Amino acid sequence: MGSVKSFGPLVSADWLRAHLSDPGLRVIDFRWYMDGRSGPEAYRRGHIPGAVFVDLDGEVTGRRPGEGRHPLPERDAFERVMRRAGVGAEDAVVVYDDMNGYSAARMWWMLRHFGVERAALLDGGLPAWGAPLEQEEAHPPEGNFTATEPAPGTALSYEEMRSIGSDQVLIDARGAERFRGDEEPVDPRPGHIPGARNAPWQGNVDAEGRFRDPAELRERFAGLGINDPGRVVVYCGSGVTACHDLLALELAGLGGARLYPGSWSEWSGHPDAPAATGEGE
Repeated sequence: MGSVKSFGPLVSADWLRAHLSDPGLRVIDFRWYMDGRSGPEAYRRGHIPGAVFVDLDGEVTGRRPGEGRHPLPERDAFERVMRRAGVGAEDAVVVYDDMNGYSAARMWWMLRHFGVERAALLDGGLPAWGAPLEQEEAHPPEGNFTATEPAPGTALSYEEMRSIGSDQVLIDARGAERFRGDEEPVDPRPGHIPGARNAPWQGNVDAEGRFRDPAELRERFAGLGINDPGRVVVYCGSGVTACHDLLALELAGLGGARLYPGSWSEWSGHPDAPAATGEGE
């Protein structure tokens, strides 16, 4: 499967077909929907052969009231889920969904966050894969993956966000309507963090749902004033689609931006946290 450096952050459907039976490869189905559809049911209707379903609403989301809808899991909880998914210490992991990386990017980011060096997203997801699909639930042997302690500063808390410096660039990955505050279907208040700039995650992919060319992505982020990824913090509604922007930044050669996992769902739940509406910067 190549070296650590040559693997990911994307793989194509053709690559996955060629390597699907490799013993050191694990595939995770990470479908999740905000509109009430069921990820587990979608998995049961048909998934990539051998893929294991992992539920965003399960143990890979922490249960800490007040920290937003999808807090990061504790290290040992993530390790436990990955072992059940068959992930071994030296394995490469490919994750997919059926919505252009909408939710799968969050799993890609968490894999990297907890020490899986060879983690990749299936570019184009399930539509790019096509067939064959299987309906039988996969039960691989338990893996021996050991999650590492995340590097400090890669994920910011609410308190850290409240004290963030004016030299930092905040990127909001939600759609323009929610960013402007025209609508807010799930969180306590409409709007965005003052000073944030809007980079909807959907803009990272083309009409076929595949990530845009790195040069296009660099141009996109340059237009938002991003030239030093070390000064960039990305958020969204609950820290899910923000990871799509983080993956796109890495593809653009701008890796190193940070995530605010609590995102708007946490920020807007604090009555004293300032909020802005409109187009922003």
